[in-house]
Amino acid sequence: MTDWPILSTVTFLPLVGVVLLLLTNENGPFGRRNILNVSLLTTVFTFIVSLFIWIGFDNSNPGFQMIEKHNWFGTIAAYHLGVDGISMLFVILTTFLMPFCVLASWDSVQKRLKEYMIAFLLLEVVMVGVFVALDTVLFYVFFEATLIPMFIIIGVWGGKDRVYASYKFFLYTLLGSVLTMLAIMAMYWQAGTTDMTELLKHGFPAGMQTWLWLACFAAFAVKMPMWPVHTWLPDAHVQAPTAGSVILAGVMLKLGGYGFIRFSLSMFPLASEHFAPFVFTLSVLAIIYTSLVAMMQEDIKKLIAYSSVAHMGYVTMGIFAANVQGLQGAIFQMLSHGIVSSALFLCVGVVYDRLHTREIAAYGGLVNNMPKYAVAFMVFTMANVGLPGTSGFVGEFLTIIGVFRANTWVALFAATGVILSASYALWLYRRVIFGALEKESLKAMLDLNTREKVILYPLVVLTIFFGVYPAPVFDATAASVDLVINNYTAALQAAQNVALSLN
Repeated sequence: MTDWPILSTVTFLPLVGVVLLLLTNENGPFGRRNILNVSLLTTVFTFIVSLFIWIGFDNSNPGFQMIEKHNWFGTIAAYHLGVDGISMLFVILTTFLMPFCVLASWDSVQKRLKEYMIAFLLLEVVMVGVFVALDTVLFYVFFEATLIPMFIIIGVWGGKDRVYASYKFFLYTLLGSVLTMLAIMAMYWQAGTTDMTELLKHGFPAGMQTWLWLACFAAFAVKMPMWPVHTWLPDAHVQAPTAGSVILAGVMLKLGGYGFIRFSLSMFPLASEHFAPFVFTLSVLAIIYTSLVAMMQEDIKKLIAYSSVAHMGYVTMGIFAANVQGLQGAIFQMLSHGIVSSALFLCVGVVYDRLHTREIAAYGGLVNNMPKYAVAFMVFTMANVGLPGTSGFVGEFLTIIGVFRANTWVALFAATGVILSASYALWLYRRVIFGALEKESLKAMLDLNTREKVILYPLVVLTIFFGVYPAPVFDATAASVDLVINNYTAALQAAQNVALSLN
């Protein structure tokens, strides 16, 4: 495995599926089946290959591993790939969710299926590329490239207001990222390199860190999304097809959190400490405000979308608490949310495919004729609430502990989000699942079919498994998290020593 460019293989393997799809005749007698089979096999094979990254990963090594570096782009940028304990898990999460996206689209997407699958495979390439890139220019190219396939997916295969939602998504994320491009240019002029491993060691001046932090914050806050730049997300989720919502919630929101860890916390520690109260304030507002907004929603997808904004508030708090518990909790919360929120959107897709509405009022009493669906939906709802024994509890508990060590009042206000999330999540579950089966349109609805069981049951197992036994995630991330926090603490201590010497 030492000579195998496994990161390049995992990143660009979906392009093989793209080529095969381009060669597939969609108008033939087996055209649709061939497109679906090629897409599914490509994503499954990519996931299997990505597992070799975890198998060959050394948990005791806090640095980047499986390095690939080629100076193909001259002196300004390099093709430089690598993973540490943090990014490796996000690569696995991305490749894991993609086969579920294909399965979720098996019957629901009827027009331009070939182009739809090509867009998802290209999206997988650039999302994995973000997590493995170790050059700031390469990172930025992959980061921005995620906009294009998702813009097309929402704009072409979305709901009736898909054009508005796709343009809003594109413009919000693009405008924020322009400032990040300027930050990358300034970092190059200051440090003379775009290599992230070198930039992590480069001590940027305190004044410069402030501006660089703000520039990067513009992109990552929108991507998370943080309050008040979150308004694009509910529209995008409501209009996106089911698989689009899965990838938006499961992976694309995590790009912002990953950027905060890799850039803001690691490269600009002095600015991160200075702006931590600002981030805490926005995070608490996100948790409380968007939870209250979620209670008022009549659309299932919109409620889950606002729930995502609230849960991302825990992530930003944990990251900028800048201690081991907070950062470990934030990473675990992102991974757990990637599974649970994806599963919730898949559950919405199950009933939408049958009734073609997402209005909460249209449902009720589904436990009577869809008991298996009710159980699966219950597990994901409990995880979304943060019930002990589910993966959602572990991340929220750790982040609150980490934030408590940094600021007691912030932790107290953030803890109210647990109560609020229980309010809207249980209210939704009661309205959809319980009660008498009175509506004629619901009586003919059948329980989960084989394809839907294949989609939901593995996610149920993982939600409970990581809630009971989170050690595999903590073992993988522990060394890298310790390194980030130790470097952060050392940078702050060095700045304090300089200040004391000047006084």
